[in-house]
This record gives sequence, C-alpha cells and structure tokens, in this order.
Amino acid sequence: MSQRLDYTEQSPEFFKKFVQFSTALHGGTIEQKIDDLIQIRISQMNGCAFCLDMHIKQAKIHGEGELRLHHIAIWRESPLFSARERAALAWAEVLTRLPDGGVPDAIYEHARSEFSEKEITDLTYLVMAINAWNRINVAFRNEPGSADKAFGLDKAGLS
Repeated sequence: MSQRLDYTEQSPEFFKKFVQFSTALHGGTIEQKIDDLIQIRISQMNGCAFCLDMHIKQAKIHGEGELRLHHIAIWRESPLFSARERAALAWAEVLTRLPDGGVPDAIYEHARSEFSEKEITDLTYLVMAINAWNRINVAFRNEPGSADKAFGLDKAGLS
C-alpha cells in the first residue's frame, strides 16, 4: 500500500490547528502512561498501522515495559494494568466504538471512580484526538515508521 496524498500539504491550516490541539492535550491531567496506553489501544482497534507504530515507539521512549506493550491488546485478562488504567482503557474503547444506547452506566461509573471530573473530560478529549488521527492516517495510508526521524522515534531502539 502506498500513501494516497499528503494531507499536511493539502490542508496545512487544519493540520497545524489539530497538531496544536493534540499537543495541548499531552500536558493535561492524564499521566503519560495512560496517554500512551490509550493511543496504542485505540490505534489497534482502528487498524491504524502508522499511529500504532508511532505510539508503541513513543511508549518505549517513555519507559513502558515490553510485556505491557504486548498485553495492551489483552488488557482485560492481563494482571499488568492498574484499576485506573483499566478504567481508562474501557472508557477509550467504548467511546471509540459507541454502542447503541451510548456509554453504559457501569463503564461511566468505573471511569468516575478512578478519575476526577476534569480528568475524565481530558481523557475524553484524548480519545477524540487519537480517533481523529487514526482516521486521517488510515484514509491516506501513511506508512508506519515514515516519520520516525522527524519525531525522534528512532531513539526507541525498535526497527
């Protein structure tokens, strides 16, 4: 598969604003480990190879453990994730694939038991952002690893 077109060149004003929005989210109330987990899990769900590759490398640079990276896809069965991480992953999954009837009360209450009102709102914006990035990168077939040098991801030690 080859890249279809360069959306950054076609709509540079929107790209710049979306990068600013996304960058602002990463200094918010949600800790880096959860941010990384969310971006990886949603990218897995959406089949976004470019984003999955990028966020695994970022998580590795941020110090995430190898086994936890492999267990993200099976987080419900894995003992490696905290209650807070599980609540974040469940919230991210349900917002990524909204069921008929919306977010179930049990998932909402679980998230509310682990996150403050501000945190759950910030988490929701993180979920919105990665879903949008997944959609544009899937639509235009950006190649995994093609931006490694530009984003400093070659430091992850993964090839």
